[in-house]
Parts: sequence; C-alpha cells; structure tokens
Amino acid sequence: MTTEELQNLHVTKSVDARGTACPGPLLEAKKAIGTIQAGDIMEVLSADEGTKVDIPKWCTKQGHEYLGTLEESGYYRIFLRKK
Repeated sequence: MTTEELQNLHVTKSVDARGTACPGPLLEAKKAIGTIQAGDIMEVLSADEGTKVDIPKWCTKQGHEYLGTLEESGYYRIFLRKK
C-alpha cells in the first residue's frame, strides 16, 4: 500500500507498544489480534526497530495480511489485516 493509503486506513484496533523492547511489541500484537474480527485492521505502534521485521514475519506465519509500515518521528506504525 502507498503511504497515503496507509494513512487513510480505518483502524479497528491500535496497539501502543512504544514503551516495550523486542519481543514486547510482537507479544502485545499477539494478545490484541484475538480482540478483533476477521477483516479488521490493527496497527501496532513501536519504537523498536526489530518490530518492522517481526510483525510481517508473524503475519505470514499466522495467515494475516501485512499491509505496510509508516515511519513516524521516533516510532513505527505497522498495519495488518486479520484473516
């Protein structure tokens, strides 16, 4: 997805894991994914660089759709769609 498309997504669940280091953001995402419905979009906010790699890999393993990552000032916004 383009940057503009990511910015305009309707996010169902936002997980703020900026205060945790690896593997904290991934663990927070794993907990939160169970609280949304298939087709819903979740964003994970993380200041940990490794999360940019961990979340897409996890999505692939679990069958979720990784939509993209936006780099903000000091953190990342990582988007995925639950399958």
